[in-house]
Amino acid sequence: MSIPSKPLILASQSLYRQQLLARLGLPFNCIAPHIDETPLSKESTKDMVLRLGQQKAARILQDHPNALIIASDQSAECNGIKLGKPGNHHVALEQLTLMQGKTVTFYTSLILRNAETEHTHIDETRVVFRQLSSSQLNAYLEKERPYDCAGSFKSEGLGICLFERIENEDPSALIGLPLITLAKWLTDQQLLLSGA
Repeated sequence: MSIPSKPLILASQSLYRQQLLARLGLPFNCIAPHIDETPLSKESTKDMVLRLGQQKAARILQDHPNALIIASDQSAECNGIKLGKPGNHHVALEQLTLMQGKTVTFYTSLILRNAETEHTHIDETRVVFRQLSSSQLNAYLEKERPYDCAGSFKSEGLGICLFERIENEDPSALIGLPLITLAKWLTDQQLLLSGA
């Protein structure tokens, strides 16, 4: 495996994204981009996650112009309502209650950028939620406390109990970083599977 000639930086402090990126076996640093993530008026969820991912990459590139930046953003939409990170139990319960018996679309952007080029991708994952009782939803939240996760669950953990099915092309995208597309880009750039 080739070592990147440019420093590789993940524009995130998310432990979930760090764990996913570590699967590829490349050395990288993590830097929080500290951008304003407020949605714009009438902005679609899909447009928002792309814009925020691009802003995260651009922010880190300002201070690290010789680096290769990986950035991502994720949000969900249910019946036209954007669902981000709940932050607390009350909001998480509201989100999970809203999603009962419905199909929710999760949008996850992926940006790979350096000073010369930018690659962008948006993964769409549809999650069909089971119909569960409030006590079951509360029990899930108390056990896993997914308050820093868009949509109020961890699909890689006990959150799998909430679903009827997941419809997607890349299971890692729902966790927060579309690894299939990222691995393709990095392989095309001779950073992965380059041989000796």
